[in-house]
Amino acid sequence: MERQNGEPLVRMVNIHKWFGRVYALRGVDFEVYRGETVGLIGDNGAGKSTLIKILSGYHQADQGEIYFEGQKVRISSPRDARKLGIETVYQEQALAPNLSIARNIFMGREPVRRWGIIDRKVMNEESMKALANLGLRLRSPDLPVVTLSGGERQGVAIARALHFKAKLVILDEPTVALSVKEVEEVLEFVRQLQREGISVIFITHNLYHAYDIAERFVVMARGKKMADVKKKDTSPEELSQLVIKSAFAE
Repeated sequence: MERQNGEPLVRMVNIHKWFGRVYALRGVDFEVYRGETVGLIGDNGAGKSTLIKILSGYHQADQGEIYFEGQKVRISSPRDARKLGIETVYQEQALAPNLSIARNIFMGREPVRRWGIIDRKVMNEESMKALANLGLRLRSPDLPVVTLSGGERQGVAIARALHFKAKLVILDEPTVALSVKEVEEVLEFVRQLQREGISVIFITHNLYHAYDIAERFVVMARGKKMADVKKKDTSPEELSQLVIKSAFAE
């Protein structure tokens, strides 16, 4: 589906970032349209994670501008990003393994009753509803996350983003170290985000996983955006060659 009509949901313009003497991002332009899934690909050290950590409020750009829904914004913290509707699921998932599914979905945003008491009934009911909306059937909201499979843990993190009405979900290596079955589960979770009209940035080293669900691919290398191609104009093999060539280009 052609998405490049109208204003991008998010637009990053001329983004630069230094870490001491390391020039991590060198004038990167990046945009995502409403309802679009973008595969952000490149070798280790390409700048992918730095770019999305700026978008999600964990780092501040040293130079450049960010626009969200057409308005210039300043994202100084993860809380700022969440207020805009940007939710990030990192490779380590940012879950508390010994807490329940419900506590993880509502972490930091727990519903409270009078006198500040956490409303566990609402939290449990809404957690199970969020998981069901994603197509994930787990028997109890009280299950500790540590007892779940890798794919189910990713599902809990993605359900959290879906429940809190994210407009953009950033997935950082969501299929790493998962079995074939778990990978397919996670890709199906992403398809559900797509059906809900939520924009997705899918960061991965596995081009085949990205190619399965993304509509457009942005290739990064050495802190620069090297290519921006639509799925219909490329293949996994061509993307692989592009990543390799970009990594060694002058």
